[in-house]
Amino acid sequence: MDPAPSAVRLSVQEAIHTLSSSEDAGHILTTLGSVRRYLGEAEDPALAGEKKEFATVHFSAFLRCLISKLSQEWLELSPDGQLEQLWESFFLEGPADQAFLVLMEGVEGSAGPSFRLMRMAQLLATFLSKGRMAALMEEQCRPQMKAGFPLLQETLLSKVVGLPDHLGNRLQRDNLAQFFPQNYFPVLGKEILQALQVVVNSLRGGLDCSVSFVSRVLGKVCIQGRQKEILSVLVPQLTVLTQDSGLWQRVCWRLAEQVPDQAMEAVLTGFVEAASGPEVLSRLLGNLVVKNKKAQFVMTQKFLFLQYRLTTPMLKSLLGYLAMDSQRRPLLIQALKELLETWGSSSSVRHAPLAQQRYISTAILICLVHLGEPELQDIRDELLAGMMEGVKCHLDSSLTPVRHLGMIVAEVISSRIHPEGPPLKFQYEDSELSREMLALVAPAPEGDCSSEEGGPPLAPAVTKAPAEMSVHGGVSSAQPPGSDSELDSDDEFIPYDMSGDTELKSSKAPLYIRDCMEALAVSEDVQRWEAALQALEGLVYRNPESTREVSVELVKILLHLEDRTSLARFGALRQRALVAVTVTDPARVAEYLTSQFYALNYSLQQRMDILDVLTLSAQELSRPGRLRRPSQHGSPGSGSQCSPTQAVSQPGSATAPNWRVVVEERIKSKTRRFSKGLPQRELSSSPNEFSSVAGHFFFPLTRHFDRPVVTFDLLGDDQLVLGRLTHTLGSLMYLAVNTTVAVPMGKALMEFIWVLRFHADTYVRRGLLSAVSSVLLSVPAERLLGDLPDELLEARSWLADVAEKDADDGCRELAVKALLLLERIRGRLLPSS
Repeated sequence: MDPAPSAVRLSVQEAIHTLSSSEDAGHILTTLGSVRRYLGEAEDPALAGEKKEFATVHFSAFLRCLISKLSQEWLELSPDGQLEQLWESFFLEGPADQAFLVLMEGVEGSAGPSFRLMRMAQLLATFLSKGRMAALMEEQCRPQMKAGFPLLQETLLSKVVGLPDHLGNRLQRDNLAQFFPQNYFPVLGKEILQALQVVVNSLRGGLDCSVSFVSRVLGKVCIQGRQKEILSVLVPQLTVLTQDSGLWQRVCWRLAEQVPDQAMEAVLTGFVEAASGPEVLSRLLGNLVVKNKKAQFVMTQKFLFLQYRLTTPMLKSLLGYLAMDSQRRPLLIQALKELLETWGSSSSVRHAPLAQQRYISTAILICLVHLGEPELQDIRDELLAGMMEGVKCHLDSSLTPVRHLGMIVAEVISSRIHPEGPPLKFQYEDSELSREMLALVAPAPEGDCSSEEGGPPLAPAVTKAPAEMSVHGGVSSAQPPGSDSELDSDDEFIPYDMSGDTELKSSKAPLYIRDCMEALAVSEDVQRWEAALQALEGLVYRNPESTREVSVELVKILLHLEDRTSLARFGALRQRALVAVTVTDPARVAEYLTSQFYALNYSLQQRMDILDVLTLSAQELSRPGRLRRPSQHGSPGSGSQCSPTQAVSQPGSATAPNWRVVVEERIKSKTRRFSKGLPQRELSSSPNEFSSVAGHFFFPLTRHFDRPVVTFDLLGDDQLVLGRLTHTLGSLMYLAVNTTVAVPMGKALMEFIWVLRFHADTYVRRGLLSAVSSVLLSVPAERLLGDLPDELLEARSWLADVAEKDADDGCRELAVKALLLLERIRGRLLPSS
């Protein structure tokens, strides 16, 4: 026979029957009060055994009965709200896990928006605000012997983490603000802290606890992408709690160790992003990276090589964490070796995005800062070999930032492995990149050397009285009032402005083109050589006929000219002189320069100078109104472009002011006008001089790029020059807009682009993509679709592939811009398609 039903079972069955059938408020309140005694809240609470039986066997069934009776009419049976309060108390005072699951079961069982659904949502909000979620997690942290406990934990885990999704799906637009993800997960973080506090108190009392369930909750939240919301609450509080408590540190270590492997990356990402430094990360994670293989892979491989999302402070925290413990330092050394191997890989330098190369270089510098001299000496040979290989790969790159990264990292490595030897130094411009990279290895600023260290004051002169300071800011000697030195002082005189003075030179500036050529070619007089170079540009513009007679010979001299005197502006003066000669005689000079670009016995710098001169000359020739402004070119001896009006304003200038200009300015300043109207500005118009010579500049450059010579191979190692060539061709194409030669130039350039479209070098690909945009902007749209339909179709598919798959951000951006131009042209000419 079955055992007789217990008194608790009979009482609960009777209560369920009464609630299901009765409509009397008094009877219902009496029944609920009799059952509430099993929760221990009534005046005559039940026995401990009865409470346990009710909580483990009958509580969920009774709550389902309460949910089934929930309606506005049923609650209004007691107008004073006593029935509603008593109904809520069962969910807020009984076992939290069962109450939560029954409420979620009721929410999911609702067919649509209703009073019952909204009331359960409000009860869940109260459940959350009363700290019942913390009680739920506390219960799961205690040792459990129940048969279905793992299944219960899995269900609770899903419901707790997915609460915003469940309620959002059911309530739709009527969802409560407490259950928005950005509001719910910070509250959940506070509930986790309360649960961990109970765990710590239990451990201090000698009780066993487990944080496995809390670890799984944290992991599931982070794997859903909500690390920021929950860890922004957890990490600052845990940072404070672990500062002086070893027990809290061990609880945090256990919390991180029991995170499931599939969530380990998400959790560690959140911790690294939220931690304020390596010390905090070390207190929160302990030696997790040593104990857990998944964590070790994430922190020493994935964060460093497969991703580059961490900012520099986060990277400092990560690598500093590896350096803070003797058990973790071997991982830091191994990470440095692998970083240096990747940094020195030619394939990585060629194909990896610039942001990733900068990220790896930053990681290398941070690792070097954390390693001591004995550790560096142990791996000195490996560092030296990696540095030599990496410097070569970086210096061969056509991108300036990549070359700078190679120089900076090589300098730092060299200074660390050879501190006693002469330092390795490269020449690179001061930029934001170089300052940021060098700041990583700069020594930390020392504290203020004040009286605390026994040192003298830093600036005693600052404390002097103002009367002791001279007019120019210097400290005057102590003299009695009325002394001769005070009477003879000339401080009240205004200093004469000598900014316009020029240095007297023994050699005069040449007055003729041929004299300049002779001075530059054969003269041994240094001052005459400098004067000739400075005067050449002005002479060329003032004597175009004489320049055309010797243009090719003059360009040949300038192209081979070397800086013999370390002249400050040698490169700019030489380039402007070459541009002036090319503009004066464009056809012959351009033909000579383009022929020399592929000739033997020229350095790479000279070939790039040729490209720069061609681009600048084409820009000057295509400028509207160029012939109307001859005064822009300076005098022969000035070496700089300045107008006569600018020369007037310079002190000491011998140039007399234009009296007409002075008179007109005085008249304007004295004349009163009631209305001046809109300013009438004469539009300058002149023929495009580049139109007739564009072919001389462009076509010879596209002919022999695939023919290597002894010292020059564009398709081989000289990819930097190839990149400059692609950018030059694109510029020439753009400057040929509205010219008759634009269409054949566009065809030739598209053929050139198509041959090189899959080039491995980033700089070359950027030039090719810029050239495509130049073609689309310069060739008339009707001629594009009429003469280049196949090229445009092929280019469109190529551009789409680059925009989607190219590793370089700049290439993707240029491809998108070209696609937009192409679509705009197609939409303008073919609106119906």
